Amino acid sequence: MAGAEGTKKQVYFNKLVNLLETHNKIFVVGVDNVGSNHLQKVRQALRGKAVILMGKNTMVRKVLRAEAAKNPDLETLIPLVRGNVGFVFVKDDLSTVRTILLKEKVGAAAKAGIIAPCDVTIPAGNTGMEPTMTSFFQALNIQTKINKGQIEIVNNVALIKEGQKVGASESNLLAKLAIKPFQYGLLIRQVYDQGSVYDDKVLDLTDDDIVSKFQLGVKNIASLGLTIGYPTIASVPHSFLNGYKNLLAVAVSTEYSFKQAEKVKAYLADPSAFQAAAPAAASAPAKGAAPAAAVVEEPKEEEDEDMGLGLFD
Repeated sequence: MAGAEGTKKQVYFNKLVNLLETHNKIFVVGVDNVGSNHLQKVRQALRGKAVILMGKNTMVRKVLRAEAAKNPDLETLIPLVRGNVGFVFVKDDLSTVRTILLKEKVGAAAKAGIIAPCDVTIPAGNTGMEPTMTSFFQALNIQTKINKGQIEIVNNVALIKEGQKVGASESNLLAKLAIKPFQYGLLIRQVYDQGSVYDDKVLDLTDDDIVSKFQLGVKNIASLGLTIGYPTIASVPHSFLNGYKNLLAVAVSTEYSFKQAEKVKAYLADPSAFQAAAPAAASAPAKGAAPAAAVVEEPKEEEDEDMGLGLFD
């Protein structure tokens, strides 16, 4: 008997070692309230895409420590082996397998003493229960009335809050109403991906989300570098631009000049020269358009005669 037990453990060890060596993507999943029949359905849904392996935590940790000597990345998995957990070794895309895991859930009754994984609300309306059952509702202070010989709930009732322990009265009432408010399945706790461990919500990020977060990070680094006067790759372009603005301000305010400042100083000295150049270029006559040119010139002469100044003088 002992020999058979030892052989069984060895087979399990070999299987786990083989999966760790051939897979670098793993979901660490919680399996609370998951029955064997449901687990078998999940295995079938994942066939060809992933492999589920359950086992005693002590045995799993022993294998992980042994394999970590060859692959140090596996050390990050050891602290995650706590409670009622299992491994899903992924062959296919992580997002594809995650979608299947989230989809494969079964309804479950609210048993007394368990922690509610979600809010439970009883809808208003006819319950189909006889008036003799009003005591269940009275115990929970739920307003009811009798309609056509059956109990009717007057308003929607928030019966249980997420994280609250289910009481015996709530459990009995939901059972009488044939309501199975909870859904259970393999709950993804962490993702192991080539040595990195992260939350499965990361898989919801799109390329646009990643680019947006990267741009925000670059902006924050640039702002910090400019504020404390510490140059970084992100802040140096802004520092050069600010330096150019400062030099330009000095050149405009003094006799000092440089090539890039000459045009600005010339514009400030005589803005009308730049203003006159733009309309002249835009209204250059084409071949055969001499009469039109004459019509354009006449109001210009009148404008000069009346005002005697350029538009911005």
